[in-house]
Amino acid sequence: MASSSLSKPDPRRKPPSAGTRVSVLVPLPFPGPLDYLAPMPLEPGDLVTVPLGRRETVGCVWETDRTLPADFALPVGREVPLARLRPVIGKLDVRPLPQSLRRFIDWVAAYTLTPPGLVLAMATRIHLKDAPKPALGWVRTEMPEGDLRITPARRSVLNFASSTPMTTAELGARSGASAAVIRGLATAGLLREAVIAVAAPFATPDPSHGAPKLSEEQAEVAQELCGPVEAGRFQVTLLEGVTGSGKTEVYFEAVAACLAKGKQVLVLLPEIALSAQWTDRFIRRFGAEPAVWHSDLGAKRRRETWRAVAEGSARVVVGARSALFLPFSELGLVVVDEEHESAFKQEEGVMYHGRDMAVVRARLADAPAILVSATPSLETLANVESGRYRHELLTARHGGATLPDVSLVDMRADPPERGLFLSPKLCTAIDETLEKGEQAMLFLNRRGYAPLTLCRACGHRMQCPNCSAWLVEHRARGILTCHHCGHTERIPKDCPECHAENSLVPIGPGIERITEEAKLRFPDAKLLVMSSDTLGSPAATAEAVRKISDGEVNLIIGTQIVAKGWHFPKLTLVGVVDADLGLGGGDLRAAERTVQLLHQVAGRAGRAEHRGRVLLQSYVGEHPVMTALVSNDFQTFMEQEAEQRRPSFWPPYGRLAALIVSAPSAEAADALAREIALSAPEREGVQVLGPAPAPLAVLRGRHRRRLLLRTMRGIAVQPILREWLADIKPAGGAKVDIDIDPISFL
Repeated sequence: MASSSLSKPDPRRKPPSAGTRVSVLVPLPFPGPLDYLAPMPLEPGDLVTVPLGRRETVGCVWETDRTLPADFALPVGREVPLARLRPVIGKLDVRPLPQSLRRFIDWVAAYTLTPPGLVLAMATRIHLKDAPKPALGWVRTEMPEGDLRITPARRSVLNFASSTPMTTAELGARSGASAAVIRGLATAGLLREAVIAVAAPFATPDPSHGAPKLSEEQAEVAQELCGPVEAGRFQVTLLEGVTGSGKTEVYFEAVAACLAKGKQVLVLLPEIALSAQWTDRFIRRFGAEPAVWHSDLGAKRRRETWRAVAEGSARVVVGARSALFLPFSELGLVVVDEEHESAFKQEEGVMYHGRDMAVVRARLADAPAILVSATPSLETLANVESGRYRHELLTARHGGATLPDVSLVDMRADPPERGLFLSPKLCTAIDETLEKGEQAMLFLNRRGYAPLTLCRACGHRMQCPNCSAWLVEHRARGILTCHHCGHTERIPKDCPECHAENSLVPIGPGIERITEEAKLRFPDAKLLVMSSDTLGSPAATAEAVRKISDGEVNLIIGTQIVAKGWHFPKLTLVGVVDADLGLGGGDLRAAERTVQLLHQVAGRAGRAEHRGRVLLQSYVGEHPVMTALVSNDFQTFMEQEAEQRRPSFWPPYGRLAALIVSAPSAEAADALAREIALSAPEREGVQVLGPAPAPLAVLRGRHRRRLLLRTMRGIAVQPILREWLADIKPAGGAKVDIDIDPISFL
């Protein structure tokens, strides 16, 4: 991620007044704000309704002086004469977007080369629709009764009416009077309507509630984290700690310090599934629920949360990466938990990395940021090495628990029976664990029953009609599906190519197939499957976690969702079915991702009084990833990984930007990719790779080609890309998507 200083807007600059030009950013892909006439006084951040063509849209009054570094400068449009400007229709009854959020939107747009209106849309589009109307009730006025005849019903109403508003129904129920009597008193001036105050949707967390007893090491690290919070200064700290070392409890102390200062806190999690257990821990520590933000929330709850954040009544928000765009008015701390997770990268629309943009969000708010992980990303470690980030380390598991023993199962020497996938050694270990009344886990990072289905008669492979990808069999639902575009079809009985009967066979294991095998091999086990196919909501995940914690199940089978920070005290054995999965292909970060994922999975074992064991089934036991896992030497592995990337300035020692060309036909995609390649920049420290067909050469019916711009660390890619693509005009349905700092190379 680029590092550039941001100048602050001139505080002496006067806000737009009535009858003057005002810039309004609308949530559409324009290159910048549009000019309107201000019929009333407006200030930057005000949310307004403006005409756009024949319709109306909601926009935000924007600064005309952009506050971005020169490398990130956004285009400036031609000024329209004042007489031709259309007026703003009206101002919304909602708090203005804070300046730090507006600057953040500009920063994200400029860094990702995205129209700023599309970034604004992530902050406003859904949450301003159908704004709730205030509830009205009746209060007693000070007007004397005068000559009005006061009947017993009227007297009863006046006796119950007070300065606290009550609805017609509530006042009628208490007084026994009809609605007509109440309206008559209002007509006479003895009652008037008043807005009923709505209770804040979120209780205020108490920083002194449930304070934990920390170890000496934890207390020292917590004190270091609290320092920047109490000082109110921007600083990034990596909180690294072995699995089970109490990282959450430690950074909770920084959260408490922030709450004590009256500031707001943002905590990002990579998966919404994690929010349930995290929330339980938060309630135990602070005595109140945090505000939760993710895509599974209903529209009404999202609007309530958005407004509570803007008004400051939501003091702590935990959520997915999109929570970065909430309108915090008093942001005092940003925490990114499991910062190494690739789930923080948004791959479509506005392509941004939540971890990196969280650091920017904190900097613009003059707030500290804490990045948390047991297996930090190489990017974060490089920032620690360069002195940009501080580093705090927790070396011991909390409560005297020890790290698990990790060993390899060589599948070449100890293979399972033909057609099966669990080795005899792993099966024996599971038997021993279950006999002791403990829990075991089987991990395979592959959904469905089998990743490939083919015909044993003619070799035909079942492929997605819209993508260059194999269809995955989901036997439980009787379907074949594409995990890239969502195409689904029933599993045919006969081969669609040669029509051979009952000739289709599954190839390779998915989690459903492992579950099927486990049921046969361990018939008395109480099984539970954790994957995105079986856990459709945070509530379902919370129920699964409860069953595991309460000992209602003793054999857990899961995909990567089980690797994410869970604390299961009775879990003592973890078996990784295919530890080599993820090492294939040409992905730059394949080894790093694999060691992080498997280290996290291994960390689920032995987190309480019983020592844990981890068995890795592998065909390449000599691979550096397997060596690092068995020896529990993550640091040496990352140092070796860094040495491989540094000489050729691969990230984090260089910068990457991917250009993804897509078109309805292969010919159109090739033509546009060639045109882009022919005008590629040529300068020292800059290299262009490609064009080449993307690994997923067809996705959702569009043919795809990729080019990769690579530069040395000190060279910003944004100005190069702007100049390079300035004269490229895609036509015929073709387009070019730009991914700054790509994570996926599909």
